[in-house]
Amino acid sequence: MDLLLLKAAILGVIEGLTEFLPISSTGHLIVAESLLKFDDARGKLFEIVIQSAAIMAVMWEYRAKIGTVASGLVQGQEAARRFTLNVFIAFLPLAIIGLALKKHIEAVLFNPITVAITSIVGALFILWAEKRKHTITVQTVDDLGWKDALKVGFCQALALIPGTSRSGATIIGGLFFGLSRKAATDFTFFLAMPTLIGATVYSLYKERALLSVHDLGIWAVGLIASFISAFLCVRWLLRYISTHDFTIFAWYRIAFGLTILGLYLGHVVEWPKA
Repeated sequence: MDLLLLKAAILGVIEGLTEFLPISSTGHLIVAESLLKFDDARGKLFEIVIQSAAIMAVMWEYRAKIGTVASGLVQGQEAARRFTLNVFIAFLPLAIIGLALKKHIEAVLFNPITVAITSIVGALFILWAEKRKHTITVQTVDDLGWKDALKVGFCQALALIPGTSRSGATIIGGLFFGLSRKAATDFTFFLAMPTLIGATVYSLYKERALLSVHDLGIWAVGLIASFISAFLCVRWLLRYISTHDFTIFAWYRIAFGLTILGLYLGHVVEWPKA
C-alpha cells in the first residue's frame, strides 16, 4: 500500500507540473503510468480525479479575479459580463468539436507516433511565434474582444489532437493573435476552469462504476500532490513569463517527443488503447 501511495504522489506531482505548462500532460502521464505499472482502468480513473485538484489550484490562485467577476455579475457590471461571455465563447469550440469528434480523433490519433509528432510540431510553432514580430493589441484579459476569445477557443480545440497541449495551443495561439504573454497566459488559465471542470465531471460520470471507497487514500495523496505542484507551477510560470519567452518549452517538447519515440520503439513503455 505504501508503494501505491508513493505512485499516487508521483503522478499527482506530474499532473500538477504539466497540466498548465505548454508541454502536454497527456504524454507525460502515459509514460509515467506505464513505467509505474499504474495504467489499468483504476489508474485512468485516478488520472481523472487528480486533474480536478490541478484546476482547483488555478482557481485558488485567481480567487480575487473570480470574486470580482462574480460580484460584478451580481451588480450587473458590463466588464464582468463581457469577461464571462468571452470565456464562454472561447469554451464553445472545444466543447462542440469534442462532443462530435473526440472518440473518432482518439481512435485514429491516440498513439505514440502522433504524440511525438505533435510535441515536436508544437515546439516549432512556439519557436516561430517567438521569432516573429509580436504586435500586442490585447494587453490584459479585460481588453479581450469576443472575436479574440473565439480565435483562442479554436486554438484550444486543437488540443483534441493527443500531445498538442491545451495550454500550449491557447497561449501560443494567443501570441499569434496579438495577446500579450500575460493576457494569453491568464486567459488560458481562466479558460481551463470550465474546460477541465466539465471534462472531469463528464469523465467521472462515465467511469462511475469504477468509483470505490477503497481508493480514497490514493486519491487524497494524489489530490494533495497535484494541488500543491500545480499551484507552485502556476505561480512560477506567471513570474517566469514576466522576463522570459516560451523558447525553453519548445526545446523541451522536442526532447520529449524524441523520448516518446525512443521509449515506444524500444518497448520500454506500453501505450494504452484510447
